[in-house]
Amino acid sequence: MAVDALDARILRLLLEQPRTSVREYARILGVARGTVQARLDRLERDEVITAYGPRLSPAALGHPVTAFAHIEVTQGHLEEVAALLAEVPQIIEAFSTTGGGDLLAKVVARDAAHLEDVIQRLINMPGVVRTRTEVALRERVPHRLLPLVEDVGGAAAPR
Repeated sequence: MAVDALDARILRLLLEQPRTSVREYARILGVARGTVQARLDRLERDEVITAYGPRLSPAALGHPVTAFAHIEVTQGHLEEVAALLAEVPQIIEAFSTTGGGDLLAKVVARDAAHLEDVIQRLINMPGVVRTRTEVALRERVPHRLLPLVEDVGGAAAPR
């Protein structure tokens, strides 16, 4: 799905001002409210916009430790292990990967001992061969999409 310059401007507003109304977005952009709504509907349908909601801080929820667990899985058991990972509340993201492991999970914990408990839970899952964990020291680039939206929107703008 192609994202044009107006789509990029709408996405920028969604990221910068998520609690603003469609009517206000239309006023800011200088287009009809129906145009903005139609664009939002298309962006949702095409899964450019996948969710709405606040971004929460695991640290503020009592889980200041972040780690990345590389998980090696018994061949043919990737789906089963992924389903088990989804049952662990402290795993906030997981991806299948190439390289040294089969899955990469972002894990949050209350402290080092709690992290060890979570990792032990992973190790004991059927289908998990081994794990390797790396503890994050400090977030250097927070989750962001605005630079990508601006890049895509800039590429879509007439030159």
